Order: sequence, then C-alpha cells, then structure tokens
Amino acid sequence: MLRKGQAALGYEHLQFQRRASTAGELHCLLLDCSGSMLKRHNLALAKGLLAQLSAQLYRRRSELAVIAFAGRQARVLQAPRKAAACNLEWIAPIGGGGGSPLLRGLEEAERLLSAARRRNPGQRRYLWLFSDGRFQQLGGRPQHADHCLVVDFDNAPVALGRAERIAGLWQGEYWRAEQLLAATR
Repeated sequence: MLRKGQAALGYEHLQFQRRASTAGELHCLLLDCSGSMLKRHNLALAKGLLAQLSAQLYRRRSELAVIAFAGRQARVLQAPRKAAACNLEWIAPIGGGGGSPLLRGLEEAERLLSAARRRNPGQRRYLWLFSDGRFQQLGGRPQHADHCLVVDFDNAPVALGRAERIAGLWQGEYWRAEQLLAATR
C-alpha cells in the first residue's frame, strides 16, 4: 500500500513476501516395539508415557510425530502434526514383537526431521527414544534433531546400560522411565 501512494492499486504494486516462520516445536518419538519391550510390561508403560507426553504437547500447541520400530521395519504411526488432546484411539492398539531395528527407526526419523527443517526452519526439533536398549547397533546422533532425549525402559535383573550410553553418544538427556512417569504427573 505504501508503494502505490495515491495511485490506484495495480499489479506492479503487489509484492510477494514469504510468511514468517511459525516456529514452535516438533517432538519426534521413536518407540521401540520389540519383543523385549513386551517383557515386564515395558511397552504398556511406554504407551502410557506417550499418551501423557502427547497431552502435554497438546497444551503447549506443539507438533508430535511417532515412529515405531520392531521386527525388521520402522513405520510412521503419526506424521508430524499438532498434538491432539486425546490419542488413546491410535496408541492403545500399538502392538509389539520381533527384533529392534533402531537404525531403520533412525533413518525414518532423519527423513521426517529433515523435511520438517525445510518446511519450518525456525522450529525446534526434539527426538525422543523410548527403548530398553536391547539392540545390537547404537546408531549415531540424528543430524536434524536439535535436542535428544533417551528414556530407558531396561528394568531387567541385569541391565545393559545401552540407553544411557546412547544418550551420552547423542549428547542428550537421559531419563529412566520411572523418573519420566513421576515428572509427567
């Protein structure tokens, strides 16, 4: 409007301006659905924590994406979108069994986080790993994650300590599942 002055509005007065970034947060959660997570009800605890976390993210107006890995594959359970108030309809039926293909989960997370960075460069991207750490290869720190959080579900009589080790490798936060459960109540 300033460019046109007193003249009638014409095509030459219109200029394209990219919208400012909506910024915000994206929380990408890698959920270990392997057979070892089924033991001692760890997958059930992880699903409960996921429901609590998604409710908190809803109140903060943050985005949530969830990737499950088990057997030989990783699959997106929820593509990045604003967290919903109630997520039990898609969280409750999540099943488990098989191996722990963490590297496939990390590949899927990198693809998802990279696309989010291109779409919204100002957005903070968090990567959560919910696992008992019973996998062979630890995997490197995801390049497109701004902050990593590893939640350890290893409550076996002889704990392996891999989740804590991966948190150190990724320079991220380490939480025991019980600690996070207490903190989210």
